[in-house]
Amino acid sequence: MLVAPPTRSIVGSETPSTVREASPAAIAALTLHASAPSASAAATNLFAVPERTFVKFTFFKLDPAWRRRSPSERAGDKTEFLAACEDFAEDRSLRAYSTVGTRGDTDLMILSQSPLLEDIHTFHVVLGQSGLARWSEIPYSYLAMTKPSPYSEESVRPEIAVSDRRYMFVYPFEKKREWYLLPLEERRRIMQTHIDVGRSYPEITINTTYSFGLDDQEFVVSFEGDEPGRFLDLVQELRGTESSAYTLRDTPIFTCVSMSLGRALDALDGTAATAVTPA
Repeated sequence: MLVAPPTRSIVGSETPSTVREASPAAIAALTLHASAPSASAAATNLFAVPERTFVKFTFFKLDPAWRRRSPSERAGDKTEFLAACEDFAEDRSLRAYSTVGTRGDTDLMILSQSPLLEDIHTFHVVLGQSGLARWSEIPYSYLAMTKPSPYSEESVRPEIAVSDRRYMFVYPFEKKREWYLLPLEERRRIMQTHIDVGRSYPEITINTTYSFGLDDQEFVVSFEGDEPGRFLDLVQELRGTESSAYTLRDTPIFTCVSMSLGRALDALDGTAATAVTPA
């Protein structure tokens, strides 16, 4: 049985709600109220801090020996993994992607999102207790947050990856330090061309999330689209922009196939488990 670790109360022992049970809006409001020295200060913080979401890209690689387990054992492993994901997804965003056939070093990617980092932590603790997790490793893992871009007028998205497009292309990204020494207006000028090229491919959705201080990379960039060839053309065109000269790292790149969690789990061994239903 998968067991979640204890979760602390939001404001105190007299409050029955826990972090996992309360809505994100209630959690944010109660946390601000509990930590603020006064009601006026709480109100100031509430409007001063933009809403942000933690975004976690977790890549799994299955041990080849797992495929030699009996069909019933593999089905049980999948069921436990699915149950942990469905519990998290009750009131938070979770999407599954298969990398079978597109990468040799990963098989599955789970994209989980929450306003609370504690939710991400608890989810992965529970997920690690599943049978499937005991037969897998995590070769790549990226933590980031949503926030407004200093180069675009677009407002921050409450969460990413909300389209029904068939593919997601993901990679960690870092700029050279020389980039940050440029004046902000100069960086905005350079980025405008980059943005204009991206907008010339309206069939590709660009998601930029920020990792400064949270993980090894500075950004995690993900693109959603139905035609991999169009993404290839976009990336090739971006190589010729001025901003590309300031790129320090933009690999590894993952081509991920969007599908239900049930289908992504069945793709691991090519067997449809009756115990597993699509999420």
